[in-house]
Amino acid sequence: MLKLGVNIDHVATLREARGGEDPEPAFAAMICETAGADSIVAHLREDRRHMKERDVCLLREMVRTRLNLEMSIDAQIVSIACRLKPDQATLVPEKRKELTTEGGLDVAGNPVKIKNAVRKLQDKGIAVSLFIDPERKQIDAARKAGASRIEIHTGQFARGKSDEGRAISARQIKAAADYAEKQNIAVCAGHGLDYHNVKMIVPITQIEELNIGHAIICRAVLVGLAQAVSEMKALLER
Repeated sequence: MLKLGVNIDHVATLREARGGEDPEPAFAAMICETAGADSIVAHLREDRRHMKERDVCLLREMVRTRLNLEMSIDAQIVSIACRLKPDQATLVPEKRKELTTEGGLDVAGNPVKIKNAVRKLQDKGIAVSLFIDPERKQIDAARKAGASRIEIHTGQFARGKSDEGRAISARQIKAAADYAEKQNIAVCAGHGLDYHNVKMIVPITQIEELNIGHAIICRAVLVGLAQAVSEMKALLER
């Protein structure tokens, strides 16, 4: 069974729309776990646009599967993660004006800072994954940085306008996953995946886990969070 990591950032986004206290991301995480999620993903951004430090601290206390903290390599964020000690830290790029992450981390173009961040997190016993585009040079750079896991950015695949275009992107993802596996690097994938396009990614057996958030939270508005997670989990059967 392909594992499912549920990103609950948009639960906090909904809360911040009114500046109140509800809905509570930690409660959402509990529902996701009960419904079959294998891990909970949360992104503590530098601008704190959705998740706050209080949220990730509560998640650290309450999550019983695995807590995967998405984060930049900003020194303050790295320091917070080292104190928090999530099960996994996934290093991602950040731009203040972006609506969502626009691409993979350029490990090849910034090896020293990324390697230093990886080392600091690993010294605290935190597994580190790097969110990268499906490119060999980035996989090689991730290995040199000391990361034992990567998350392949599936955004280009998800934005495909045709079946042919998505098929080409899916083959690129498969080739990257196969190459990473041969380098003894564990492979996850995510970004832009939904209840329709995920079916083209599931057969890529080198991928161990898919991290999905926006589509699940959107579906939850209509059918409830537990049902939305259960439906996605069912689609991940191989």
